[in-house]
Amino acid sequence: MKLLTHNMLTSHVRGVRAGGGFPLRIQATEVKVKNVDFNPEFIARMIPKLEWGALVEAAETLHLVEVKLIPDYKDDENFLRKVHHVLMEVEVVEGVLKCPDTGREFPITKGIPNMLLSEEET
Repeated sequence: MKLLTHNMLTSHVRGVRAGGGFPLRIQATEVKVKNVDFNPEFIARMIPKLEWGALVEAAETLHLVEVKLIPDYKDDENFLRKVHHVLMEVEVVEGVLKCPDTGREFPITKGIPNMLLSEEET
């Protein structure tokens, strides 16, 4: 699971208060870094769509480079490369995502987060 994907996931367990299921906490047991072609235009377009605080928290949890948002990021290749690395090259292969509101854990297996809920949870 790339951190770009993580930034869009939320818990929908019944009883989660509004906004309480985001961001999911990462508890990784296996993380890999894979080289991905750098596309500065794509990264610059994605930045305004991200929940920045959740990205920073995820990066800190995985002990990655610090990514503080800067005003003129579109023109700063070094910054865009850091964000590219965090969003696109780091992959959580095994672990769990934990709902901050309910504590419900969603497994990550072979890089795929399982967000399916049982009938009782919907």
